Amino acid sequence: MKLLRIALAAFTLAAVGGFAITAADSASQAERMADAAKKLLAALNPELKKKASFGFDDPERLNWHFVPRQDDKLRTPTRQGVRAGELGESQRKAMLDLLRTGTSESGFTQATTIMGLEAILAEIEQTGKMVRDPGWYFVSIFGTPGNTGSWGWRVEGHHLSLNFRVDNGEVTSATPFMFGANPAELKFGPKKGFRTLPEVEDLAVELFTSLDPEQKKVALQEKQFADVDEIPAAKVGTPVGIPASKLTDAQQATLDKLITAYANRMPADMAKAELAKVKAAGRDAVFFGFAGGTQSGQPRTYRVQGPTFLIEFLNVQADGSGNPANHIHSVWRTLPIDFGQKQG
Repeated sequence: MKLLRIALAAFTLAAVGGFAITAADSASQAERMADAAKKLLAALNPELKKKASFGFDDPERLNWHFVPRQDDKLRTPTRQGVRAGELGESQRKAMLDLLRTGTSESGFTQATTIMGLEAILAEIEQTGKMVRDPGWYFVSIFGTPGNTGSWGWRVEGHHLSLNFRVDNGEVTSATPFMFGANPAELKFGPKKGFRTLPEVEDLAVELFTSLDPEQKKVALQEKQFADVDEIPAAKVGTPVGIPASKLTDAQQATLDKLITAYANRMPADMAKAELAKVKAAGRDAVFFGFAGGTQSGQPRTYRVQGPTFLIEFLNVQADGSGNPANHIHSVWRTLPIDFGQKQG
């Protein structure tokens, strides 16, 4: 399958509330998205176009999931949208071109690598109940792409859920923005030691290990954080952990790098806008909570929470081969609610 070859090539090479974006930047990004979405829809036959198309207000737009979704008995997918495996070569290229408009270069590489990991899981879990298929990634268009009115789009599958909203020619939401990896680190083969999402794990461990004993007492949580809520409004409650105001300058710099690593999965203008919102809300209002161990194979979770955003990270599950704590979930979300929705 061409998509698999694209994903594995990326694997080989890889070593919202409203945005405060300038009108020119926002418009150009929105225009790129609309153009790519239009080209994708134009490339589809009527049957596939119907699968890919939803009304903007269809409840499916808020129905996001990053776990496998299948009929276990029939071993068929239950996700909505059009599946990459149903597409011809030019159509798959159009799908990936749309994906490019919502990711940075590094984010695109990570996203396609995540797709490629399904082939590795298929090899590892040959008799497993879950279907592992790089073609089981779906694209959905909500509303009519253009420069007026509201529309949105999504690319989603196992360990990947990227969701965007555009209003009157401006990108107004890009969350939830979820990346995962299983295996998080390859334990065999020619790419042994390769990690899909190293920065978001290493920087958090670096930050936690830099804390002095008193700081660790505040940051360390007794229980692992719960897994990500696949609902429009994350139920996280009051921030926990150590506030940025209690960190040294060097520790604050590491925290900034960690936050930026998540934002930089997005195109540069979106990342800039998200980071501007974090800064405007006050860095001292950002909290870092950590649970678990810092050594390879030790389960760990963490949360970074500020007034406008939430970062959630988990590495507690074994990978497909049974290696402990080698299965990552990581997500950037808007508070109090994703998808550009209003609370209440």
